[in-house]
Amino acid sequence: MLDAQDVSHIGVATGYGAVILCSRVMQDRKLYYFLSSKRKVRALKTKFICLFFCAIFLLAACSDLRMVHQDSNGLYKSRTSMEMKETVPVTFFPEPVRIVSIGDSLTQGVGDSTKKGGYLPYLRYRLEKEPEVTAANMINHGKRGNRTDQLLARLDGKEIREDIVNAECVIITIGGNDVIKIVRDHFSNLTMDRFEQAKVGYKERLIKIMDKIRSYNNGADIYLVGLYNPFSRWLTPFGELDTIMHDWDRTSREVVSNYPNAYFIEIGDIFNNAKEDLLFEEDFFHPNDRGYELIASRIYVTMESNRFGEDTLEANAKGDEQ
Repeated sequence: MLDAQDVSHIGVATGYGAVILCSRVMQDRKLYYFLSSKRKVRALKTKFICLFFCAIFLLAACSDLRMVHQDSNGLYKSRTSMEMKETVPVTFFPEPVRIVSIGDSLTQGVGDSTKKGGYLPYLRYRLEKEPEVTAANMINHGKRGNRTDQLLARLDGKEIREDIVNAECVIITIGGNDVIKIVRDHFSNLTMDRFEQAKVGYKERLIKIMDKIRSYNNGADIYLVGLYNPFSRWLTPFGELDTIMHDWDRTSREVVSNYPNAYFIEIGDIFNNAKEDLLFEEDFFHPNDRGYELIASRIYVTMESNRFGEDTLEANAKGDEQ
């Protein structure tokens, strides 16, 4: 028969197990925000089933302690094993995250010396450091030179459509080549009016892109990455280009604000305020490895701040930009 001390040990062990399980559920809420509506329901069912069996396991462990109690030589050993049982691992509820990236050369990763997809490997590394994310599956649909009209046409493709349907997050880089086309077509006679006129069509196409993504997947988070000005090294006579980039970013932000779970990510300041070389030395246009790392950091910060509010994760990510 158990004495008061035995009962106390069992109570502590059971309570400790309950705390572990509750803590795990609270931690796992972070991953929950990544999931689409259907997967959220499935994930919740899985968690409750796992919690049920964990509770049974804890009760069984306590029962084992009662039986071993009859052997005084094994009593201390049994209590020690109970107290030193491992906590439920943070990966007990494995749930990979699927992220689809679409757009232009920034998504493809032009300028990345490793040729592994620009900012994507850096973003994957950050996400997989989160204890709740067992894997971040990145699908890259970036294509060098794509403008908004070309990306809009590509979204009708079967493969890219199916990938978006099954995504938790969609990241877009687009618009830079729309601006470049104006510069190339009117290099000898650049005026602000030409960019203003082109911006009207850009906005219309961007709305269509967002609408099409939402028609494929109404629950995924959408992140639209803004523009940066790489021309300052060789296009100094037209200093208004910074103003133009900011203006187009405002238009992009306005479009994104009309969609739920959609966020705009500014990156222009990363390059404008850089104290280090962030451009690919072969073209001085695309980001280099460090440039892509900082873009990934900004995307990660935006994901964290919009899901959970500002915290130490944001502070850590901003530290990498300095």
